[in-house]
Amino acid sequence: MLELQGVSRLFGGLAALNTVNMTVNAGKVVGLIGPNGAGKTTLINCVSGLDHPTSGVIHFDGVEIQNKAPHQITALGLGRTYQNIRLFGDLTVLENVIIAQHQHGKANLLDSLFQSPRHRREFKQQVERAFELLKRFHLDSFSDSRAGGLPYGDQRRLEMARAVATAPRLILLDEPTAGMNPVETHEFGEQILKLRDDGLTLLVIEHDMALISQVCDEVYVLNFGEMIANGTVDAIKQNQDVIEAYLGRED
Repeated sequence: MLELQGVSRLFGGLAALNTVNMTVNAGKVVGLIGPNGAGKTTLINCVSGLDHPTSGVIHFDGVEIQNKAPHQITALGLGRTYQNIRLFGDLTVLENVIIAQHQHGKANLLDSLFQSPRHRREFKQQVERAFELLKRFHLDSFSDSRAGGLPYGDQRRLEMARAVATAPRLILLDEPTAGMNPVETHEFGEQILKLRDDGLTLLVIEHDMALISQVCDEVYVLNFGEMIANGTVDAIKQNQDVIEAYLGRED
Protein backbone atom coordinates (compact mmCIF):
# COMPACT_ATOMS: atom_id res chain seq x y z
CA MET A 1 0.00 0.00 0.00
CA LEU A 2 2.79 2.44 0.94
CA GLU A 3 6.28 2.12 -0.51
CA LEU A 4 9.31 4.36 -0.09
CA GLN A 5 12.16 3.83 -2.55
CA GLY A 6 15.50 5.56 -1.97
CA VAL A 7 13.91 8.48 -0.12
CA SER A 8 16.34 11.17 1.08
CA ARG A 9 15.69 14.56 2.65
CA LEU A 10 18.55 17.02 2.93
CA PHE A 11 18.54 20.19 5.01
CA GLY A 12 21.62 22.03 3.83
CA GLY A 13 24.40 19.52 4.24
CA LEU A 14 22.50 17.42 6.78
CA ALA A 15 20.73 14.24 5.65
CA ALA A 16 17.62 13.90 7.82
CA LEU A 17 16.74 10.87 5.66
CA ASN A 18 19.32 8.94 3.68
CA THR A 19 18.14 6.55 0.93
CA VAL A 20 15.29 5.11 2.99
CA ASN A 21 13.41 2.06 1.70
CA MET A 22 10.24 0.96 3.45
CA THR A 23 7.05 -0.97 2.68
CA VAL A 24 3.75 -0.91 4.58
CA ASN A 25 1.44 -3.69 3.43
CA ALA A 26 -2.34 -3.31 3.46
CA GLY A 27 -4.16 -4.47 6.57
CA LYS A 28 -1.09 -4.32 8.80
CA VAL A 29 0.05 -2.22 11.76
CA VAL A 30 3.67 -1.25 11.15
CA GLY A 31 5.83 0.44 13.76
CA LEU A 32 8.54 3.02 13.12
CA ILE A 33 10.93 3.48 16.02
CA GLY A 34 14.29 5.10 16.62
CA PRO A 35 16.10 7.49 18.98
CA ASN A 36 15.18 11.17 19.15
CA GLY A 37 16.39 12.96 16.04
CA ALA A 38 16.44 9.79 13.96
CA GLY A 39 14.24 11.32 11.23
CA LYS A 40 10.92 9.64 12.00
CA THR A 41 8.73 12.74 11.85
CA THR A 42 10.59 13.96 8.76
CA LEU A 43 9.70 10.67 7.10
CA ILE A 44 5.96 10.90 7.73
CA ASN A 45 5.97 14.59 6.85
CA CYS A 46 7.33 13.57 3.45
CA VAL A 47 4.67 10.86 3.16
CA SER A 48 1.80 13.18 4.14
CA GLY A 49 2.88 16.12 1.97
CA LEU A 50 3.93 18.56 4.70
CA ASP A 51 7.46 18.18 3.36
CA HIS A 52 8.92 16.75 0.17
CA PRO A 53 11.91 14.45 -0.35
CA THR A 54 15.07 15.78 -1.92
CA SER A 55 15.22 12.54 -3.91
CA GLY A 56 13.46 9.19 -4.10
CA VAL A 57 9.92 8.02 -4.83
CA ILE A 58 6.92 7.45 -2.56
CA HIS A 59 4.01 5.37 -3.83
CA PHE A 60 0.65 5.20 -2.09
CA ASP A 61 -1.57 2.52 -3.56
CA GLY A 62 0.34 2.76 -6.84
CA VAL A 63 0.22 6.57 -7.08
CA GLU A 64 3.37 8.71 -6.78
CA ILE A 65 2.77 11.19 -3.98
CA GLN A 66 6.19 12.66 -3.12
CA ASN A 67 5.37 15.98 -4.79
CA LYS A 68 1.67 16.22 -3.93
CA ALA A 69 0.10 18.67 -1.49
CA PRO A 70 -1.34 17.47 1.84
CA HIS A 71 -4.99 17.89 0.76
CA GLN A 72 -4.33 15.86 -2.40
CA ILE A 73 -2.77 13.04 -0.39
CA THR A 74 -5.60 13.11 2.15
CA ALA A 75 -8.11 12.82 -0.70
CA LEU A 76 -6.32 9.66 -1.85
CA GLY A 77 -7.07 8.05 1.53
CA LEU A 78 -4.14 8.86 3.80
CA GLY A 79 -4.82 10.38 7.22
CA ARG A 80 -2.52 11.31 10.08
CA THR A 81 -2.17 12.61 13.61
CA TYR A 82 0.60 14.87 14.89
CA GLN A 83 3.24 14.70 17.57
CA ASN A 84 2.11 18.18 18.62
CA ILE A 85 -1.68 18.14 18.80
CA ARG A 86 -3.32 20.27 16.08
CA LEU A 87 -6.97 20.46 17.04
CA PHE A 88 -9.23 23.45 16.46
CA GLY A 89 -9.07 24.34 20.13
CA ASP A 90 -11.84 26.96 20.13
CA LEU A 91 -14.34 24.69 18.35
CA THR A 92 -16.33 21.96 20.02
CA VAL A 93 -15.30 18.34 20.01
CA LEU A 94 -18.16 17.55 17.64
CA GLU A 95 -17.26 20.37 15.26
CA ASN A 96 -13.67 19.12 15.01
CA VAL A 97 -14.87 15.75 13.73
CA ILE A 98 -17.48 17.25 11.40
CA ILE A 99 -14.89 19.50 9.74
CA ALA A 100 -12.69 16.50 8.94
CA GLN A 101 -15.44 15.09 6.69
CA HIS A 102 -15.97 18.15 4.50
CA GLN A 103 -13.63 17.16 1.67
CA HIS A 104 -15.82 14.15 0.90
CA GLY A 105 -19.01 16.18 0.61
CA LYS A 106 -20.69 17.15 -2.67
CA ALA A 107 -22.41 20.30 -1.43
CA ASN A 108 -20.88 23.57 -2.64
CA LEU A 109 -20.86 27.14 -1.33
CA LEU A 110 -24.25 27.96 -2.84
CA ASP A 111 -25.73 24.84 -1.25
CA SER A 112 -24.43 26.04 2.10
CA LEU A 113 -25.62 29.63 1.66
CA PHE A 114 -29.13 28.64 0.65
CA GLN A 115 -29.36 25.59 2.91
CA SER A 116 -30.23 23.34 -0.02
CA PRO A 117 -31.61 19.83 0.53
CA ARG A 118 -28.21 18.41 -0.47
CA HIS A 119 -26.44 20.51 2.14
CA ARG A 120 -28.94 19.58 4.86
CA ARG A 121 -28.72 15.89 3.95
CA GLU A 122 -24.93 15.86 3.94
CA PHE A 123 -24.66 17.81 7.18
CA LYS A 124 -27.04 15.40 8.91
CA GLN A 125 -24.91 12.47 7.73
CA GLN A 126 -21.72 14.20 8.92
CA VAL A 127 -23.18 14.83 12.37
CA GLU A 128 -24.32 11.22 12.67
CA ARG A 129 -20.92 9.93 11.59
CA ALA A 130 -19.19 12.31 14.01
CA PHE A 131 -21.28 11.04 16.92
CA GLU A 132 -20.46 7.44 15.94
CA LEU A 133 -16.74 8.20 16.08
CA LEU A 134 -17.00 10.12 19.34
CA LYS A 135 -18.80 7.19 20.90
CA ARG A 136 -16.20 4.78 19.57
CA PHE A 137 -13.39 6.80 21.15
CA HIS A 138 -15.34 7.41 24.39
CA LEU A 139 -15.71 11.13 23.73
CA ASP A 140 -19.46 11.41 23.16
CA SER A 141 -20.04 12.96 26.60
CA PHE A 142 -17.71 15.82 25.57
CA SER A 143 -19.36 16.55 22.22
CA ASP A 144 -20.31 20.14 23.15
CA SER A 145 -17.09 20.86 25.06
CA ARG A 146 -14.37 23.11 23.69
CA ALA A 147 -11.67 20.85 22.22
CA GLY A 148 -8.84 22.91 23.70
CA GLY A 149 -10.23 22.38 27.19
CA LEU A 150 -10.11 18.58 27.11
CA PRO A 151 -7.59 16.66 29.21
CA TYR A 152 -4.48 15.76 27.24
CA GLY A 153 -5.34 12.09 26.76
CA ASP A 154 -8.80 12.97 25.49
CA GLN A 155 -7.28 15.44 23.02
CA ARG A 156 -5.15 12.59 21.69
CA ARG A 157 -8.24 10.44 21.23
CA LEU A 158 -10.06 13.30 19.53
CA GLU A 159 -7.22 13.74 17.07
CA MET A 160 -7.46 10.03 16.28
CA ALA A 161 -11.23 10.31 15.78
CA ARG A 162 -10.70 13.26 13.46
CA ALA A 163 -8.14 11.31 11.43
CA VAL A 164 -10.58 8.40 11.04
CA ALA A 165 -13.29 10.88 9.99
CA THR A 166 -11.30 11.71 6.84
CA ALA A 167 -12.20 8.18 5.63
CA PRO A 168 -8.59 7.01 5.24
CA ARG A 169 -7.25 3.65 4.17
CA LEU A 170 -3.89 4.34 5.80
CA ILE A 171 -3.35 6.35 9.00
CA LEU A 172 0.01 7.73 10.14
CA LEU A 173 0.20 8.08 13.93
CA ASP A 174 3.02 10.30 15.20
CA GLU A 175 3.61 9.40 18.87
CA PRO A 176 -0.13 9.01 19.52
CA THR A 177 0.19 8.03 23.19
CA ALA A 178 2.68 10.71 24.28
CA GLY A 179 1.62 11.95 27.71
CA MET A 180 -0.73 9.03 28.37
CA ASN A 181 -0.39 6.75 31.39
CA PRO A 182 0.06 2.97 30.91
CA VAL A 183 -3.67 2.22 31.23
CA GLU A 184 -4.60 4.89 28.67
CA THR A 185 -1.84 3.67 26.37
CA HIS A 186 -3.09 0.09 26.48
CA GLU A 187 -6.68 1.22 25.80
CA PHE A 188 -5.44 3.28 22.86
CA GLY A 189 -3.64 0.20 21.57
CA GLU A 190 -6.93 -1.67 21.63
CA GLN A 191 -8.44 1.07 19.45
CA ILE A 192 -5.57 0.69 16.97
CA LEU A 193 -6.19 -3.06 16.75
CA LYS A 194 -9.92 -2.48 16.21
CA LEU A 195 -9.13 -0.11 13.34
CA ARG A 196 -6.87 -2.74 11.80
CA ASP A 197 -9.64 -5.32 12.17
CA ASP A 198 -11.94 -2.89 10.33
CA GLY A 199 -9.56 -3.01 7.37
CA LEU A 200 -7.40 0.05 7.97
CA THR A 201 -3.62 0.08 7.64
CA LEU A 202 -1.59 1.97 10.24
CA LEU A 203 1.97 3.26 10.51
CA VAL A 204 2.77 4.02 14.16
CA ILE A 205 5.70 6.13 15.35
CA GLU A 206 6.27 5.50 19.05
CA HIS A 207 8.87 5.37 21.82
CA ASP A 208 6.65 3.23 24.02
CA MET A 209 7.77 -0.32 23.29
CA ALA A 210 4.82 -1.73 25.25
CA LEU A 211 2.47 -0.21 22.66
CA ILE A 212 4.69 -1.32 19.77
CA SER A 213 4.68 -4.86 21.15
CA GLN A 214 0.91 -4.76 21.63
CA VAL A 215 -0.12 -3.63 18.16
CA CYS A 216 2.62 -4.03 15.53
CA ASP A 217 2.91 -6.80 12.96
CA GLU A 218 6.28 -5.46 11.80
CA VAL A 219 8.73 -2.81 12.94
CA TYR A 220 11.23 -0.57 11.13
CA VAL A 221 14.09 1.13 12.95
CA LEU A 222 15.48 4.49 11.84
CA ASN A 223 18.75 5.92 13.16
CA PHE A 224 20.51 9.09 11.96
CA GLY A 225 18.25 9.10 8.91
CA GLU A 226 19.07 5.55 7.83
CA MET A 227 16.94 2.44 8.13
CA ILE A 228 19.04 0.02 10.17
CA ALA A 229 16.63 -2.87 10.77
CA ASN A 230 13.16 -4.25 10.19
CA GLY A 231 11.35 -7.37 11.28
CA THR A 232 9.03 -8.67 13.96
CA VAL A 233 8.93 -7.06 17.39
CA ASP A 234 10.83 -9.97 18.95
CA ALA A 235 13.52 -9.85 16.27
CA ILE A 236 13.96 -6.10 16.66
CA LYS A 237 14.31 -6.35 20.42
CA GLN A 238 17.23 -8.75 19.95
CA ASN A 239 18.91 -6.86 17.10
CA GLN A 240 22.36 -5.69 18.19
CA ASP A 241 22.35 -2.65 15.90
CA VAL A 242 19.05 -1.52 17.43
CA ILE A 243 20.31 -2.04 20.97
CA GLU A 244 23.43 0.01 20.21
CA ALA A 245 21.37 2.77 18.58
CA TYR A 246 19.38 3.22 21.78
CA LEU A 247 21.97 2.38 24.44
CA GLY A 248 25.29 3.09 22.75
CA ARG A 249 28.21 0.77 22.13
CA GLU A 250 30.49 -0.42 24.90
CA ASP A 251 34.15 0.44 24.25
